[in-house]
Amino acid sequence: MMHAHAKTWVYLALVYFLVAIFLGVQMGVSQDYALRSVHTHVHLLGWVSLTLTGLVYHFFPHAGQSRMAHVHFWLYNSGTPLMLVALALFARGQGAAQPVIAIGSVMVLLAVVLFVFNVLRHRG
Repeated sequence: MMHAHAKTWVYLALVYFLVAIFLGVQMGVSQDYALRSVHTHVHLLGWVSLTLTGLVYHFFPHAGQSRMAHVHFWLYNSGTPLMLVALALFARGQGAAQPVIAIGSVMVLLAVVLFVFNVLRHRG
């Protein structure tokens, strides 16, 4: 049975998967591919990365239940939507969104560094 903390990551991944597919279909129907970078990032940072994070935390339950995992969760799941929304605005011509993309990206980077450190710390 999958641990509750791991399930949360997978459930969020499913939401991102749905959003990514919806965005892809919308781009195809409209023949407007301006948001292709957003579509790609939703897939990779949302669907793929969150699914894999849930699986890693399932196999390393002490890591998934740690304080670092809690910080990782909130940092990653604050930075990712911030970056994605800003990236969409930037793709639609809002140059002022670029610093927000950077902030969200750094948040995601810090969250991933924390994740790696957390799993390595609790690997045994």
